[in-house]
Amino acid sequence: MTRLLRVATYNASLNRPAAGQLAAELAEMSGGTNPQLLSAAEVIQRAAPDVLLVNEVDHADGTAEAFRNVLAEGRGGAGAIDYPYVFTAPVNTGEPSGRDLDGDGRTDGPGDAWGFGAFPGQYGMVVLSRFPLDTAAVRSFRQFRWADQPDSLLPREYYGENADALRLSSKAHWDVPVTVGERTVHLLVSHPTPPTFDGAEDRNGRRNHDEIRFTADYLSGATYPVDDAGRPGGLDDGASFVVLGDQNADPEKGDSYPGAIDRLLSAPRVRDPLPASATNGTDTADFGPRVGRLRVDYVLPSDDLEVIDSGVFWPAPGEPGADAITASDHRLVWVDLRV
Repeated sequence: MTRLLRVATYNASLNRPAAGQLAAELAEMSGGTNPQLLSAAEVIQRAAPDVLLVNEVDHADGTAEAFRNVLAEGRGGAGAIDYPYVFTAPVNTGEPSGRDLDGDGRTDGPGDAWGFGAFPGQYGMVVLSRFPLDTAAVRSFRQFRWADQPDSLLPREYYGENADALRLSSKAHWDVPVTVGERTVHLLVSHPTPPTFDGAEDRNGRRNHDEIRFTADYLSGATYPVDDAGRPGGLDDGASFVVLGDQNADPEKGDSYPGAIDRLLSAPRVRDPLPASATNGTDTADFGPRVGRLRVDYVLPSDDLEVIDSGVFWPAPGEPGADAITASDHRLVWVDLRV
């Protein structure tokens, strides 16, 4: 038996400047008073994915479940959507390293965390699903060290004595299995650092490149990845997968390290459906007049999953949902698969 499965990724920009702020806003949502949260929920409800990765949801106890509850009530004329299965976990953003990683003479700033952030969990990730998530089988690579990636672009001169301690993932890399009927599909989720906000050493550009490369290598069965439970190795041969997330890299434009996203797009068994909108083609984000529009958000299935349709939720002015997309500078990207 086959099923039609809509898989999506959405950087909803639900990050906040202070710990606990998002949780407090979600707690007040019974009154429906926060315009950005209402708009983000409407975008998701209009796209109606079966499986969804949400980037930039501050991680804290109960936050993912509270956001799920927001989606369970119709917003902006869109229908309610129920996700009985949720996965989230700690991320590196804002997690103190106890080291002076940015060279400013202190060890407690956002640039000194394992991933840039003002508090633990800022810019976190959540997986929501209508189908069962095998949370016991999830693999997390949050603690994997950058120095343990062969031939990495780690700028050792910049980091000095701290280089060997650095973690590769700015947030985390997760392998989350979802069960669709009798089939298992591995959701390979991540959110690499933006390749900007650095200097001539290009530390963020290099890290972005190597975070993306880690996913490509994992798909190819590389032996070097070791997960947080100590289990080595990449994805099993022949496993079905979908790569999801804001990769912060465009194939042709922007400031990413040369070839950063190309290695993933050209990895064995990766299929790029080239999701697009009628208004802005394959671009998935609008960063304003200085940077412009870029393709940075990806849904990339394995070649054994039949692609039926795909798109970027970017309605033209006046169309349903056009006002709601202002919730984020990113747009929701979806792919319909026959599983």
